[in-house]
Amino acid sequence: MKVTFVAYDKPDNVGGPPAWLQRLLPALQSRGIEVRCLFFLHWGESGPSVEFLRARGFDCPAILAPATTEERIRWIVDRLRESPPDIFVPNLVVAAYLAGRWIRQAGIPTVGILHSDDAFYRGLQDQFIFGRSEDRLSAVVCVSQELERQVLARGPLATHVARIGYGVPVPDATVQRHPSALRLAYVGRLAEEQKRISELTRALCRVTREVAGTTAVIYGDGPARHAVEQILAGEGDGLPVTLGGLIDSNRIQEQLLECDVIVLLSDYEGLPIALMEAMACGCVPVCLRMRSGIPELVDDGVNGLLVGDRGDEFVAAIRRLGEEGELWQRLSQAARARIAERQSIAATTAQWVELLKATSHQSPPAKAIKLPRDLRLPPVHPALASADPRRVTLPLLLRCYRRGRMWAGRVKRELLQRRVS
Repeated sequence: MKVTFVAYDKPDNVGGPPAWLQRLLPALQSRGIEVRCLFFLHWGESGPSVEFLRARGFDCPAILAPATTEERIRWIVDRLRESPPDIFVPNLVVAAYLAGRWIRQAGIPTVGILHSDDAFYRGLQDQFIFGRSEDRLSAVVCVSQELERQVLARGPLATHVARIGYGVPVPDATVQRHPSALRLAYVGRLAEEQKRISELTRALCRVTREVAGTTAVIYGDGPARHAVEQILAGEGDGLPVTLGGLIDSNRIQEQLLECDVIVLLSDYEGLPIALMEAMACGCVPVCLRMRSGIPELVDDGVNGLLVGDRGDEFVAAIRRLGEEGELWQRLSQAARARIAERQSIAATTAQWVELLKATSHQSPPAKAIKLPRDLRLPPVHPALASADPRRVTLPLLLRCYRRGRMWAGRVKRELLQRRVS
């Protein structure tokens, strides 16, 4: 079986989806599936995922992302004509989802992925699961129970829905805690939206000030790095809170084995890979309660602690772990066991293989992919606009205006309904 994925890459591109791609593709190949990955580069001539996969013998055609969606679609189709796959996985690339219409017409099924609980992925649902029949995916993978619930609640569905989490390595070693210290870590993007990194940094400063023996390190990079540096230089001056910088996805567990607690205080997630990587090492998770991802990984008081804020409840949770060594030990062992049992690479790879085989067996015989001269794409979805740079035409402008008004009306109605309820 041949499967082609599509992804983005850029220098210093680390995080959940790149780490997942670098682990899943070799795992699929080890199960006898021939995998190829097409890359759009944001800038530069390569990126860590391209280099990682090419070093392991994968065919990874890459191009600096063309200026328009139409050009991107044609590049994708040209690559598929060179080596037709049995299944096409557009991943998180909007142009690849739009190309799926003509790819499916050629008898090649398409499998989408919902990585997160945010507006972008709800836009993908709107357009490629519940939109025009010709745009609908053959199957979609939801990485969390909450994402699966959201999709199924909007049925009936023509698209097959599967839930497959991210697989992570479970190292042989485990965290060994020093009895007089508690080492906290955050791993992820340094961004305000979703991650609330400034609030998290202040929370780490406060907890190291108030809970004796506590230290903290922030691993990652992103647009809010300067804000983090300013907080650490101001209210964090003299406190044991450091910025650990960007760590390669394949080396992060080496650092996590030197930590005792993984902290995640985001507004929302899909299924946080960094959290699972840390739990696999035996780090105890302390997380803000949220609806997606966290509930299926962390049971409060069983394999981690859930808090309702980034202030008093967070500090109280860390104080408990610092003072109650037996509690930390019990939660650490349970956190590691949860990942080993449910989120190992072997388990999730087996689920992917099963889905790909079932999807391939249901497809008609493949034929040549044909693209019309005029692609006639559906209107740009407002939630996908930043990743869907269309060739500007007057009809497109009119369609975008009408779609934008419809979207705004929908949001207004939802807000009114929430106020009433």
